[in-house]
Amino acid sequence: MTLPQLQSLQCSDCPIRHRAVCSRCETDELQMLDTIKYYRSFEAGQPIIWSGDQMNFVGSVVTGIATLTQTMEDGRTQMVGLLLPSDFVGRPGREGAAYDVVATTDVVMCCFRKKPFEDLMLETPHIAHRLLEMTLDELDAAREWMLVLGRKTAREKIASLLAILAQRDVSLSKNAASGEVTFDLKLTREAMADYLGLTLETVSRQMSALKKSGVIVLESKRRVKVPDMRLLIEEAGDDTDGGVVG
Repeated sequence: MTLPQLQSLQCSDCPIRHRAVCSRCETDELQMLDTIKYYRSFEAGQPIIWSGDQMNFVGSVVTGIATLTQTMEDGRTQMVGLLLPSDFVGRPGREGAAYDVVATTDVVMCCFRKKPFEDLMLETPHIAHRLLEMTLDELDAAREWMLVLGRKTAREKIASLLAILAQRDVSLSKNAASGEVTFDLKLTREAMADYLGLTLETVSRQMSALKKSGVIVLESKRRVKVPDMRLLIEEAGDDTDGGVVG
């Protein structure tokens, strides 16, 4: 969905409405948010915010993928997180950004002016409660990702990342009943390697192995079909409820 298309949408018709920070807002609350929001687009490779810079906005990723990156004193960088559609950028009450946030693909964000948003949180419990839920979910995801990076095999790492991207795809609910999911793999092999702590060759080899096993079907360079999500989750070393297999 393009920026002009989003600008013409009502909040109630937003593609991430059901899981974004505004998901529990009533009509009058959405109207208040509408008065302080604006859309911004970023091209692939463009920084959204640099670590330490003052943030005058917060917001949600509507389309695209961004990365959270931390730079060490000697200049080395480490990708520490992905921002997918509906993920929240920025922290109310915090002046500066904690990480570099860079658009991996073309990104469109629904932004809110920071100070009015912070004021609105005090007046609208639905927003504050939802943001707390999302923060706790983010903490859980970070802990699970520590397991992925520290204990899983290269094949399990690739399968885990593919499962996350498939489950978070906006169109997932349309296909979930059949167990088949098709999604656009917007991350390059290089980005996948950086995020997973693998070499480019290992990523390519494991993607080919998952394809050969029938776990995934590469319909094109960027289009991936998962014939059975349960099988992909098993390859990730998780059970069908999302928990880690002991």
